[in-house]
Amino acid sequence: MGKNKGARIIITLECSCRNISNFHKRKAGVFRYTSSKNRRNTPQRLEIEKYCPNCNKHNTFKEIK
Repeated sequence: MGKNKGARIIITLECSCRNISNFHKRKAGVFRYTSSKNRRNTPQRLEIEKYCPNCNKHNTFKEIK
């Protein structure tokens, strides 16, 4: 039998500003953070306020697959 992966998984957080065409952006592209979460405590998708260097401000980062 295979081993269980455990409760902690690595997730990718993507900025919510990626679809907004804003002329204040520094550069084109998508900015992402990686983090980990406990899938037993937080089964739903994670949303965190973090700094986006493309927008030069704090935005909501949402978990992607």
